[in-house]
Amino acid sequence: AIDPTHAEASITVAETLERMGQHALAIDAFAAVPRDHPSFHTAEMGRAEALRAADKPDAAAEVLGQLARQFPDLPEIHVALGDLHREQEQYTDAVTAYDRAVALLEERDTPQWFVYYVRAIANERLDNWPEAEADFRRALELNPDHPQVLNYLGYSMVEKRVHLDEALDMIERAVAEQPESGYIVDSLGWALYRLGRYEEAIVHMERAAELMPTDPVINDHLGDVLWAVGRKAEARFQWKRALSLHKSDPSPDLEPDRVRRKLNVGLDQVLD
Repeated sequence: AIDPTHAEASITVAETLERMGQHALAIDAFAAVPRDHPSFHTAEMGRAEALRAADKPDAAAEVLGQLARQFPDLPEIHVALGDLHREQEQYTDAVTAYDRAVALLEERDTPQWFVYYVRAIANERLDNWPEAEADFRRALELNPDHPQVLNYLGYSMVEKRVHLDEALDMIERAVAEQPESGYIVDSLGWALYRLGRYEEAIVHMERAAELMPTDPVINDHLGDVLWAVGRKAEARFQWKRALSLHKSDPSPDLEPDRVRRKLNVGLDQVLD
């Protein structure tokens, strides 16, 4: 009220409104920062985030795209654009944005583990495994014990049935860092299952289901492990539960047709 042109105050107001869930008001407050102000790009990145939170991803992408053209040498803008594309499952566009961010950060000798990690995720989703693995390992070079990176790389190797012993070691390290993470505990159980260590796997899979009882993938995994130890009635219950949970909150990582086939003919025939 005292100084309506005070850009930093406008940004603070906008950030406060965003935390309150007042996305439309936050968008207007961020837009109050003039284009010639040094904090303009900060305000525009905030406006893009508010647009994303308001379920307007196309408008957010337009804001960030214009910003990337206006400030091509600011890596944080390209990271934000990549994150938005990745969230929208536009993985090719995400990789393009992350590529630019990585190049800028490497030029300045200021590499960031997170950028390699998210680019690895996008490449993994595109089935570009060599590129994804290289980025995961680069992220671990920069941040050796980060549980999310250890878990994602370890789980991916388990799914691809490569380097299983190394994958198990990574996941065990991740569990040691975050023992209450259902996703990471699930990865440990799944790795043990892939290694044929079913009795060990069931302990961790049941724990994962306790930590995240409404996750369809974890329930599906628990069903597979239960089947492997001969608890077939319980396995079918978990597969039915996974389908029910997927119906109410779909997971991109669950294959419902495969789960239905397991219910019809059993896991052994599906694996064959």
